[in-house]
Amino acid sequence: MFAKILILIIALLHIYILILEMFLWDKPAGRKAFGHSAEQAKASKTLAQNMGLYNGFLAAGLFWSLVAGPILSFSVANFFLACVFIAGVYGGVTANRKIIFIQAVPALLALILLNVGF
Repeated sequence: MFAKILILIIALLHIYILILEMFLWDKPAGRKAFGHSAEQAKASKTLAQNMGLYNGFLAAGLFWSLVAGPILSFSVANFFLACVFIAGVYGGVTANRKIIFIQAVPALLALILLNVGF
């Protein structure tokens, strides 16, 4: 049960990231969230929209894991949580260390809870 709640929170987080990257990247909220100037945001808007789409796919997979049957749910959740974890570590190492705490740590915690039966 705790794992499913955390999976839902992580999925919702990725929907939020999708919105920031796809629709608000060059708006004040998006620029503030990512620390970009108006010029940087304008120059990288298409790239950000692509990143947002990928975050949407991660969220979709996590939502799928919550509604799939019990056997499929476990496998799908493990796969998409592992993807989120890896993306979070990579983003933390290459872009901003904060991503490790926002994305990778919750995914790792959910993986642990899921696999020990919580």
